[in-house]
Amino acid sequence: MIAGSGTKQKHITGQRRSNIEIIADMLRVGENGAGKTEIMYSANMSFSQIQKYLKYLVNHGFINKVNLDENMVAYQVTESGLKLLKTIDSLMDMLNSVPASDQ
Repeated sequence: MIAGSGTKQKHITGQRRSNIEIIADMLRVGENGAGKTEIMYSANMSFSQIQKYLKYLVNHGFINKVNLDENMVAYQVTESGLKLLKTIDSLMDMLNSVPASDQ
């Protein structure tokens, strides 16, 4: 589920995403809670990437790991994660609004 700010996913074809863009994509997917597979596919990530980034985001308190039952786990963005996402979106908007001649 991509909520609200999910429309911000815009990438130039052939250009690799930065770590910040990958983190923002993951946070958007996890806004309403999502499983690892849903995040991986929605954020267009490999298994090794999802492992690395989820570990980072959980360890830094941006995403909580929620045990739904013995076999199911979901990931939910925290308040801190939402603040980070808003900050990233603001920064990306500022950088994208710079006229081409100023770059």
